[in-house]
Amino acid sequence: MTDVIARLGGVYLGSRLKRLAERLQGDAAQIIQAAGVSAQPGQMPLLTALEAGAMTVGQLAEAVGSSQPGVTRAIGQLAALELVKTEQGSDLRQRLVSLTPAGQAAMNRARMQVWPGVGLAVDEMCGGETAALLALLERVETALDESSMVARYERLQPPVLTIREFSDDLAQDFHDINAEWIEAMFQLEPTDRDVLENPRRRIIEPGGTILFVEAQGLGVVGACALQKTGERSFELTKMGVRQSARGLKAGEFLLAAMIGRAREMGADPLYLLTNKHCEAAIHLYEKLGFRHDAGIMAQYGARYERCDVAMRYAGPGV
Repeated sequence: MTDVIARLGGVYLGSRLKRLAERLQGDAAQIIQAAGVSAQPGQMPLLTALEAGAMTVGQLAEAVGSSQPGVTRAIGQLAALELVKTEQGSDLRQRLVSLTPAGQAAMNRARMQVWPGVGLAVDEMCGGETAALLALLERVETALDESSMVARYERLQPPVLTIREFSDDLAQDFHDINAEWIEAMFQLEPTDRDVLENPRRRIIEPGGTILFVEAQGLGVVGACALQKTGERSFELTKMGVRQSARGLKAGEFLLAAMIGRAREMGADPLYLLTNKHCEAAIHLYEKLGFRHDAGIMAQYGARYERCDVAMRYAGPGV
């Protein structure tokens, strides 16, 4: 079976490092226990830091790069094991944590019986490149100190949605996207088939255009056509978004782009024909400036058997 976390590389770096840490710490726990040390792997850095002398919880948290609440919990556990003790410091607001004789003995045992073998095992797993791995980890940690992954994401994230122009290699997408929603709600009429099977001849060559919306990581997910029906009149038609991409606002993004294109082309009127059952689409059309129009219905509505709603673009906020 495919390892999903490994396959997606850096996207799941945190999950992969967490998984690796769990495996390494699980093995380390067995080695530490066999050496007669009662502490857990995650507690060992605290004991190591305390070999330099007594510290406050805040100082310990800084020394091991952990949160103060997490360090406080670990100190409580180590105190229960009688490996550390806490005492009032000279500043009455602070308490100092230090190793007990049992804690120092545990560290001596770890240095003699745990660290040498673990170090050799790690170097073998790294193919002798432990220093290079640690240098890379330090580089990542330093980079995170300089700028969080959230900040880098916001700066580097490519657009989630982009517009693509019609090309013959997208003709099948145009057909499939529209056939999906039409067949789900109605039946493909002859005029539907003619346009969907011949987009260049029926839309592009007479002076219209077709735009697609592409979603990052999903590919082309939506399509919309602008069909020339008169000297300046254009019908916004064959607009659909794949069912698998609903909820991304790809339709709104695509419709706004097509309205902008229609303005550039001097469309007057810009209209559309639809059906009252397409409630979500009608709401979107209204939101972006289309209004119900009896004149459009009278002039163009007979084109489709399913047409019982006609709308004309009036502009935003109208």
